[in-house]
Amino acid sequence: MVNILDLTLDELKDWMKNNGESSFRAKQIMDWLYKGIWNFDDMKNIPSTLREKLKDAFYLSIPEVLNMLVSEKDGTSKFLLRYSDGNIIESVVMKYKHGNSICVSTQVGCKMGCKFCASTLEGVVRNLSSGEILSQILVCQNCVGERISNVVLMGSGEPLDNYENVIKFIKLANADYGLNIGQRHITLSTCGLVPKIYELADLDMQITLAISLHASNDELRKSTMPVAYKYSVKELIDACKYYTKKTNRRVTFEYALINNTNDSIDNARELAELVKNILCHVNLIPINEITEKSYKKSSLRNVENFYNTLVNYGIETTIRKEMGSDINAACGQLRRSFINKTKNKDEV
Repeated sequence: MVNILDLTLDELKDWMKNNGESSFRAKQIMDWLYKGIWNFDDMKNIPSTLREKLKDAFYLSIPEVLNMLVSEKDGTSKFLLRYSDGNIIESVVMKYKHGNSICVSTQVGCKMGCKFCASTLEGVVRNLSSGEILSQILVCQNCVGERISNVVLMGSGEPLDNYENVIKFIKLANADYGLNIGQRHITLSTCGLVPKIYELADLDMQITLAISLHASNDELRKSTMPVAYKYSVKELIDACKYYTKKTNRRVTFEYALINNTNDSIDNARELAELVKNILCHVNLIPINEITEKSYKKSSLRNVENFYNTLVNYGIETTIRKEMGSDINAACGQLRRSFINKTKNKDEV
């Protein structure tokens, strides 16, 4: 059987034609799905014979909400979601003046091994399908009772390691028959799978590409990000230059500041020299500390010095505002906590 949320409108129209049904029924079904009606029997304007066909051919992969935590500080909502196969992922909804943003997961876990991220601690279990990624938005939007207008692919998983499903998800999220989220309101974050960045650039989409850089040279990057052993900083920067040339879209460089590791003024100067000729923006992120790792976030003084150094070099720079710090809203933390509790119960 097929997850119906994996289908585009045209694919569902083709199914209708191949099964002796009128193609206009596809749009009616899509309307129901995107309105939050996830039981075929509740689609009242669909003939009962067609509803039975749908139940025989498709299933709806809508995750169960295991937990929803709401920050008292800023209204950020953290969701722990479980799919029908028992796998658990996280999504986060952040409220801003310009609208609601969601951070979605693209894989169950992650195999990239970045040493400051909780998502990698259990490795990767499997990829999420395009419809499973989409369902995170549908479920979270239903829970918060407000439209989600911005998407960040920065939750558990490496989006470019699940390339085909992620590209189809972006097209589904952008489709006017569904969520109708503009591509310019979608950000894809990658640790730097260089060949896939070139492929993405050639699609000439209008999404924002965010690079998890976190270091200004190969030696420093290798100390925290295993992907650096496969692709050098130069190779990554060259791919980013190609992306900006092909799309005319600015690249965001994400830089997690780790105390006494990559947060010196010399590090900032080296980073400025690295990116100064690229259409880009640098987003500084004081890391979220996790219990399994010894890394600590930079001091406020180091963050400010780093920021000021980049700005003095003419680099457009921001410091990311912490969201949901009181609810373990950082990537992988809530899932990791749930997994540990479950293991402890099983061992008793």
